[in-house]
Amino acid sequence: MPGAGADRRAKKEDNVLSLTVNAAQAAGLGAAVTAPKIIANSEMQLERILTSLSEDKAEDIVQIDLRGKSAIGDFMVICSGRSTRQVTAISEKLAERLKSDLGVLTKVEGKDAGDWVLIDTGDVIVHIFRPEVREFYQLEKMWLPGEKATAAES
Repeated sequence: MPGAGADRRAKKEDNVLSLTVNAAQAAGLGAAVTAPKIIANSEMQLERILTSLSEDKAEDIVQIDLRGKSAIGDFMVICSGRSTRQVTAISEKLAERLKSDLGVLTKVEGKDAGDWVLIDTGDVIVHIFRPEVREFYQLEKMWLPGEKATAAES
């Protein structure tokens, strides 16, 4: 569905523009002043996500290229944290970094439980698991039957 990707990108551009206008208004500059837009493509997002996960000591980081396979996004990243506290912290920091560094708004699910957190940027889907939960669901096998996922360098 080529239209779905274009719709996601247009929505993301609108979100970034809203962020910059809101920031200008909060600074007392009014709506007429707009900060330059940051348009983060999926490769930029993926690079920042992998860096953030590595900095926060996420384990067994795997990236899956979804381009041409699914309309849900361009990439999927799967990783583990050692405890519910670490899973929650990794997800919070990642969402903050994407917003501050790239102006990307995220949707976060599961943070309160800390067993499996899903972060959706529109172009990249990130799953952060506790090891036992990751082993149970085995998302890598679901998305890459007969193939190997590309492990990110730590």
